[in-house]
Amino acid sequence: MISLALLPGFAQWGAHLDELLARPEALWIHGPAGSGVSTLAAELAARRGEPWHEVSSGETASPWLTEHPRGVLAARQAPPGHLHCLTLHLPGLDACPAAIPGLLAALAEEEGLQGPLPKLLGTLPCPGNLRELRNRLLRWKLLGQLPEADDPHSPTGAEDLATNLHALERSLLHQALRRAYGNRVEAAQRLGVSRRQLYLLIRRHGDPVRGEAAAGDLPQRVKKRLATQNSSPGGDTR
Repeated sequence: MISLALLPGFAQWGAHLDELLARPEALWIHGPAGSGVSTLAAELAARRGEPWHEVSSGETASPWLTEHPRGVLAARQAPPGHLHCLTLHLPGLDACPAAIPGLLAALAEEEGLQGPLPKLLGTLPCPGNLRELRNRLLRWKLLGQLPEADDPHSPTGAEDLATNLHALERSLLHQALRRAYGNRVEAAQRLGVSRRQLYLLIRRHGDPVRGEAAAGDLPQRVKKRLATQNSSPGGDTR
């Protein structure tokens, strides 16, 4: 189990942990999915000698709190205003990058990994939460896959907007695929597009992780730009 002292945000609330546990109010702990909210809720509930409950989306927590007024709740969102709880927000790793080295070391110990870890496992942009950080470590342990470093060179070197947008689209697609280790569902979520849209983008730009080449399809705006560039100024025979 991950030590509470390693969780993101511990520097803010850790010094007041005993006082927090002694308070008469219920505790509502919230943060991004997979950030350690459930781990923290279970541990604080055990120290309080009270039950804990994971609040699902759209659930009304009032009935549970009525039965367990000093209980601990874990949720993704902050509590509604009518509930009288002490609220503890657990930030994601992207907001607390200083927590990554300690968490990686603890996860590596759990997995029986010894020796120094590759630096790329803890580089930014980091996984948004503890679960994704563990997945990154497991991919390296089991598959030898490391997150690829992003291309530091800007893809937008042309003068016209159409060509720059096309290059930027390609760069963002390939970046998402690399960060997701080729997992296309995850890549679509990172880009905020549907799976159908993702496959259209892959057809247009290729997939560097799976080695799929682009089909050569170009958006109409880029075709028009290329046609204009290739036309001869003296080609008008009127």
